[in-house]
Amino acid sequence: MQLYGLKTCDTCRKALKLLPDATFVDVRVEGVPDDLLQAAQAEFGDKLLNTRSTTWRELGEAERAGDPLDLIRAHPTLMKRPLIRSGDALYLGWDKKTQAALGVGA
Repeated sequence: MQLYGLKTCDTCRKALKLLPDATFVDVRVEGVPDDLLQAAQAEFGDKLLNTRSTTWRELGEAERAGDPLDLIRAHPTLMKRPLIRSGDALYLGWDKKTQAALGVGA
């Protein structure tokens, strides 16, 4: 299991605490593999892009109108976190539904 997020993100830290066997990947340092980004966009669509982030608010209208995957590649902090890959399954965020699917509770 891989957890893609930011080491400074409280939500990612909470998820890691309950998923001690997960391998943490800091997207700011290592980025997100392109095949994973494409699979996540196919599964989650617009939800993959965090439009409530400070980074999003700092972007100009022209940048915001660009391809979401290109935006995430250029600004990894725009990805909603955490993105979790467990086998062939993908999970986005750390809500009760994701926790139940992974067999953990907060």
